[in-house]
Amino acid sequence: MRVLGIDDSPFKFGDSKALVIGALVRVPNYLEGVMRSEVTVDGSDSTDAVIAMISKSRYREQIRAVMLDGIALAGFNVLDLAKIHETFGIPVIAVTRDEPDLGKMKAALVKHFDDWEERYSLLTRLELKTIRTEHSPLFASGIGLPWRDLEELVVKSTVRGVVPEPIRMAHLIAAAMAKGESYGRS
Repeated sequence: MRVLGIDDSPFKFGDSKALVIGALVRVPNYLEGVMRSEVTVDGSDSTDAVIAMISKSRYREQIRAVMLDGIALAGFNVLDLAKIHETFGIPVIAVTRDEPDLGKMKAALVKHFDDWEERYSLLTRLELKTIRTEHSPLFASGIGLPWRDLEELVVKSTVRGVVPEPIRMAHLIAAAMAKGESYGRS
């Protein structure tokens, strides 16, 4: 099964854009292709950028699921998982290592964005659940498959450590392309 892992590059909040990398991985850990895009830091173009990146890819028909490192790219550029799912008819899963503090996130959105309600709605639309792995638990929300199948896909693609390989590979590539070398938690 080929899963597209997506993560953004490191960025500073003064930056206007952040790089987005897609790593196409044959589960559990065989890298088959890489794609790239960019999104506006704290913008609202992440969903359209991900859809365009997948649509333009020669791998489009091979992708059986999309796995995202969190539900937002480049700060609070929140993704609409349902729209990505509806566009391609494949499961979409947002995975994070740390349980989000929705209260703090809402406060930050209210403080910094006129469209905070729309962004917060996208953040909370799908139920966040815990996935037990051999290591630390992960937190995820998803659409397109029954929860048990989404959970199984995340567990099967988590080879070493905590993060599923498609996301880990996208993270490493994005960091290297932005900074010259990969680093950070993956």
